[in-house]
Amino acid sequence: MNDVFEEHRRLLFGTAYRMLGSVADAEDIVQDAWLKWHQTDRTAIEHPKAYLVRTVTNLSLNRLKSAQVVREAYVGPWLPEPILTSPDIAEEAELADTVSMAVLVVLETLTPTERAVFMLREVFGYSHAEIAEAIGKSEATVRQLAHRAREHVQARRPRFAAEAAEQREIADKFREACAGGDLNQVLALLAPDVTSWSDGGGVVTAARRPLHGPESVARWFLGVLAKPEVQGVQMLPAEINGEPGLLLTMGEANIGSISFESVDGQITAIRVAINPNKLSGIQPARLTLPVEPPSAGE
Repeated sequence: MNDVFEEHRRLLFGTAYRMLGSVADAEDIVQDAWLKWHQTDRTAIEHPKAYLVRTVTNLSLNRLKSAQVVREAYVGPWLPEPILTSPDIAEEAELADTVSMAVLVVLETLTPTERAVFMLREVFGYSHAEIAEAIGKSEATVRQLAHRAREHVQARRPRFAAEAAEQREIADKFREACAGGDLNQVLALLAPDVTSWSDGGGVVTAARRPLHGPESVARWFLGVLAKPEVQGVQMLPAEINGEPGLLLTMGEANIGSISFESVDGQITAIRVAINPNKLSGIQPARLTLPVEPPSAGE
């Protein structure tokens, strides 16, 4: 039965990561689930995969409630921890969307219980009755939570998202423009309502507030890249959270990531993750995140 847990370990990590937006916390949750699994009478478990997903969801729910207190005191914008994903994740567009930086940011605005219900219902396809049993709520309450969470996410998630090929082309053009220090070329890529967030967590230099508008965003990026201490930083194409983005490297180290949203060939949002305490998910040894969902009731 230990093999059953190991078979689903990466899926369980993906579930916890979607709930928490944190690689370290997701790994802790998977370890806690492993301990619970070994303390349980597994002969009484009819559907191990579904049981493990529910276990991880509930553990994540508890962790998320305490994490919110920490995030309220966070220095500067808080972004989910970036993670490298398989290039073929884009073939499962709906699943890839649930780990995109943009959607994870939207999920942060849900209450912990709404987030759990949304994940179990919208991502994993559990029935309202199954969710009610999993999180200890009435079915009527779960229906209300699911409806409210779905409307909230739909109202705030990016619309008219670019196809992967177009997103990759935009990321490449942005990389080339920044490498060349070409202000006009960077400006041409930015939408009039572009916003940029940079998460340094107070550990490394980053904009403490979101930047709005092409001029502010372009000049900030080129200004940072012109500083002596960042000479040698390279931007490399990578799949970040299920979408084409850029990996920031210096020497052999991965020091950050850049994720984009774009519409009609222009960048509408940029998220820069550079807090060194939140980068374990983009390190070379990191296993890429799978997106296979469990079938409801398995």
